[in-house]
Amino acid sequence: MSSPMIRLLAAVVAAMPAAALAQSAQAPLTAETMWQLKRIGTPAISPDGKHAVYAVTRFDAENDKGDADLFMVATGGGKPQRLTSMKGNESEPAWSPDGRWIAFTARRGDDKQSQLYVIGTGGGEAIRVSDVPTGVSAPRWFPDSRRIAFITEVWPEITDWAKTKEKLTAREESKMTAMAWDRPPVTHWDHFIEDRIPHLYSIPLEGGTPTAITLRSGRFLPQRENGADSYDISPDGQEVAFVSNTDLAGNNENLDVYAVAASGGEARNLTADNLASDEEPRYSPNGRHLAYTKQTIRGFYGDTKQLILLDRKDGSQRRLAADWDRSISGMIWAPDSKSLYAPIDDAATQRVHRFDVAKGTQHAVTANSSYSSLAVAGKPATLVAIRQSFTEPPTLVAVSTKNGAATKLSDQNDTQLAATAFGKVESATYKGSGGADIQMWVIYPPGFDPAKKYPLYLLLHGGPHNGITDSWTFRWNAQVFASWGYVTAWHNFHGSSGFGQAFTDSINPDGITKPYEDTIKAAEWFAAKPWIDTSRMAAGGGSYGGFLAAVLLGREHPFQTLIAHAAVYNNYTMYGGDYGAEKNRFFEAWERPEEWARYSPHSNAGNFKTPTLVIHGQLDQRVPFNNGMELFHILQNRGVPSRLVYYPDENHWILKRQNSLFWYDETRNWLARYLPAGGR
Repeated sequence: MSSPMIRLLAAVVAAMPAAALAQSAQAPLTAETMWQLKRIGTPAISPDGKHAVYAVTRFDAENDKGDADLFMVATGGGKPQRLTSMKGNESEPAWSPDGRWIAFTARRGDDKQSQLYVIGTGGGEAIRVSDVPTGVSAPRWFPDSRRIAFITEVWPEITDWAKTKEKLTAREESKMTAMAWDRPPVTHWDHFIEDRIPHLYSIPLEGGTPTAITLRSGRFLPQRENGADSYDISPDGQEVAFVSNTDLAGNNENLDVYAVAASGGEARNLTADNLASDEEPRYSPNGRHLAYTKQTIRGFYGDTKQLILLDRKDGSQRRLAADWDRSISGMIWAPDSKSLYAPIDDAATQRVHRFDVAKGTQHAVTANSSYSSLAVAGKPATLVAIRQSFTEPPTLVAVSTKNGAATKLSDQNDTQLAATAFGKVESATYKGSGGADIQMWVIYPPGFDPAKKYPLYLLLHGGPHNGITDSWTFRWNAQVFASWGYVTAWHNFHGSSGFGQAFTDSINPDGITKPYEDTIKAAEWFAAKPWIDTSRMAAGGGSYGGFLAAVLLGREHPFQTLIAHAAVYNNYTMYGGDYGAEKNRFFEAWERPEEWARYSPHSNAGNFKTPTLVIHGQLDQRVPFNNGMELFHILQNRGVPSRLVYYPDENHWILKRQNSLFWYDETRNWLARYLPAGGR
């Protein structure tokens, strides 16, 4: 080729937009490139609604750890600006009501635990506010911008922070490592619950000694999980509402909303008449109402969460959207106190809904993609949120409260996403158990050719009362599976959330029959498609999805192989899980032993014959490791081809970068062994 021609081509290429170049060189998403994506955290919005701050986490391949910094962006659009850059993880940003400061938690320098820091909104160096030996989490500003509330776990009998530090040091250095309990909870997710108790404190902006808020209230925050959603501060700064477990026996959880003076004192129960859980207290900006969520079925986490307004003047309560069969959480008040916004799991998409206080009605603000982590401020109100879908990782956007139009604000992943070829995503509906309509997401391999036949990987979601929405996940990423050459699908079987209370509760107490039938019907739906190779079909899932995989093992099914991650294999041994001491909603194993056994996958071990990949983490306290070991040993005992992948340092999920990459490699290799990838 002549030199002038080369120069001409070079000039043309140089003139091409970067997006066009990226598109021309697009490649499918791999596990490796997925881990190169930055992770966008929950935003905080300035009081005037003009700016938002959020954490961005990137993962270092060399040290296998994440590092998070704070970024600020104008909500009207513009280039995000880095606010912090110190090594470590800065998270939980909270904007002061006067707009001058951003509080956040971080573990910097010599910090042994996360501490509270503040940084000016104009930038500069962050200032450490706290020196709390037990660490700080979930900061919230008081309305005067002079104090900040936070959660920390303390020994209630020790009120001197120096003595608390001494006890922590002595325990850390002690050669005696035993722990003891007189009641549950003993474990949660991946750790043992210590004898320290979570309480609320406040600290001045300039630092100093923290002041206890709930320590002498007679109540404390939930020991299993607590955070910024667990409490709120009244607009006048005089009162704090918080969530506490009324069940002191520890085996029949009942979360209630309490109120206490911000200066401390005895707490009063605002929801004592409800014997199921009440959560997420939120004061209206004008101080008139306290909103919270209410469930009515004790011991059923999938029960519909109702949005309740408590009138702080007369004590009356009423339910908003009372005729609407959807669960409500994550709500925020509009600045004018006339409405609330919340991200609602609705028919496989998490949409932003507005709830009108005067009318008691609701309507959807957004339509497509899923939204979460809402924040709103300013006049007129500016709403920001995290948007995501099967083809978009969590992204910060501004959402129009009038028509739901979204404006992208974060840009950390733009270049990489422009170079990524995603598979087409479709929502399908088929007839499942009892002829009911079952929604299912179908993700096709990039470059899918309907004239060819492809293998199927049917994913079985966990929960079971957690529906699969149009959203991103770094675990079980369907686009990664599809990039290998598999048609990949998630079906929202009976029991899934987002389709009404009756549908969600339809699998209790028999958690097998309908989801199993829905799964078989999904396989039949695919088998009828000319582009599916019925000799190459697999199913796999984690947690309840692993349970369902174990159910399939013992029953007739069309799959050539199965994958069971963190699988509930033996219902009896689930008494060793983190919720094992909780009263069962319907009956205990010893009360109806035959029925209990019928709902446990291990009862059909004599039918196991399908090659199965078993994956489990040692730190898993939700589904203890013995479930995976028992399943693998039974498969080996029966001579069924099987493989156990064991993680000594992972819990219910595979969260570390290198471990995750290995997980994807093991999954890919196992699938390829029994159903080679790609269209034929």
